[in-house]
Order: sequence, then C-alpha cells, then structure tokens
Amino acid sequence: MSIGGATYDIFVRVNHETTRNNEGHPSFTLPLGGKIPIEEVVETCGGGACNTAVGLSRLGCNASFEGVIGSDQWGQRLLETLRNEGTDVRYATIVDGEISSFSLILLAKNGDRVILYEPGTNEHLQRSNFDFEIAAQMDWVYLNHIQEQSTVIQDDIVKILTRDESPRFTWNPGGNQITQGITSPTNLRLLKYTDVLLLNDEEALRFARARSIEQALRILIKTGTKSVCVTEGKNGVTATDGANIYHCPTLPIAKVADTTGAGDAFGTGVSWALLQAMDFPIALQAGTINAASVVSAIGAQNGLLTDTQMREQLARTELTVEVHPL
Repeated sequence: MSIGGATYDIFVRVNHETTRNNEGHPSFTLPLGGKIPIEEVVETCGGGACNTAVGLSRLGCNASFEGVIGSDQWGQRLLETLRNEGTDVRYATIVDGEISSFSLILLAKNGDRVILYEPGTNEHLQRSNFDFEIAAQMDWVYLNHIQEQSTVIQDDIVKILTRDESPRFTWNPGGNQITQGITSPTNLRLLKYTDVLLLNDEEALRFARARSIEQALRILIKTGTKSVCVTEGKNGVTATDGANIYHCPTLPIAKVADTTGAGDAFGTGVSWALLQAMDFPIALQAGTINAASVVSAIGAQNGLLTDTQMREQLARTELTVEVHPL
C-alpha cells in the first residue's frame, strides 16, 4: 500500500536558458511582461503515492493507493490512470467539491524543472479517512511525502508497525518531517520500525543534523532503521544496511528529458527488490535502473519499468556497487 499524495501534472517545456543566482543555484529567467513560446505540453499523473503505487503495480505487485482525491476532472483522470495501471483504489477517499492536487511544471533544456504546486485534497489525508485496519493487513506499506496536516497519521502507522504480524515499511519523509528531524519523538518511533528510509542528500543532512552523507547514514542507522538510501542526483546513491556503506553510480543516459519522479522510481525499485528477497546491493541497482528509465521520459510515470523489463536489465547491468564497512 502506497500512502500519500496524487497530483495531476502539466509539463511545459520552454526554449529558455537557465542562469545561476549568487548562491550558485540554477534559475529560470522569465522576463516580466514577456511572451514566452512553448515547445511542448505534456499532461500526466504524479504525486508520491500515485507514482509508487503505479511503479509497484508495473513491477508485478498487488499495489494499492491510499490518499485523498477530488471529484473534479483532475481527480477523475488520476483515478482512471491508477485503475488502468492495475492499482487498487478502493481505499482512496473521493471528496466532492474540492480541487485535486495539481502541478504546473516548467521544464528546462537539461531536464531540470520548476514545480508550481497546489496541494489541493492532498492536505485532507487525516485519521478520519485513513484506513488503519486495511493498512495493517498489507505485506508492505510505503509512506510517501505527506502534508503537514497529515502527519497525525504517523502515530497510527507506528501502531501498525508494532503489531506482531506487521508489514514491512518504506518511508520517504516529507518537508515537515525533515524540518523536525530525528529529535522529533514521532519521527524516532517511526524510524525504529523502518525497513527502507529514502532521502536525497540535502534532506539527509537536515534530517540527521549531519555534516556529511556518511555521518548522516551512521546517525540514522542508530535509530533502528534497517537501511538508509541517500540519492545524490547525478552522483548516484550512497546507502547502508547497518553493516556496510554502499555506493551505486547512475546509469549513463543519452538525454535527460525530465527529472520529476526519479526519487519515487528509485524507492519503488528498491522496495520491489527487497520484496523479492534480493540482496541489498541488487536492490540499489534496481532502484537506479528504474530511476534512469524515468528521467529519460517526460513525467514521473511514463518510464517506469515492468517486472520483465527490470529483470532483463538487472541480468545484463554493468552497474558496480562499491562497498566498505560502516
């Protein structure tokens, strides 16, 4: 079960250069009052829980989605996409008269993007519409980014994970959890029962209050988390299973079309591989392969691999995972 947001994404590619600000961060330069021609418009579905549910379904899992969607046209398209992908939407909450979450995404030539985001109904995931008992029956629960108003469900998830017959658990913390860090009692309780913790490099340093990625890994693994994966963009991923530190590079890609959803694709690949009882280094390869496929197409879901495609690519991959003791 993937828990979290679903978002209708509208991608707009503009033939416009990016610049760097005084701090070195790339930025769009769109002049006020200007009329900017559009090269391409692509409409697709996204949002963390929607992406991971679709990704796991394509990989052959009996995947379900739990989140809140509006009854508007965007919500209808989100539900249609989830159903067409074979995802179970019985536990989705449909809210009448509310706007579903949507994003307007400006794409640069190199695949980087600016996301203009309306959270919409994603803010309405609460205890009142979170199906505790159904989630407890799952083999694996995947908690994606959730809005600050939805963090109240974390206590329910902890209760699920402390049961004798509890699901395994992947967690990709959202902005509010990252800001609170590991000093938050709720975050600490959740970390204790986490099988896979997913963060990017900036999030890992903030969440763990660390100065380096390896220091963050050592701090986080001491919380009881079984494994931690820190994605570093084009520099690959650095991870630990509590015994060793691993580094998996990225796959060379002819052209990056769009980086949206790369993190979700990586987490989906890792979780799928561990569900298949594959070794942790192979799980890192699976996540990397899935992410590489996603960034080669526009949208967070268009490049997601099937079970057959994933197994074929794993069998012939030249990715070498470096390892040294924690």
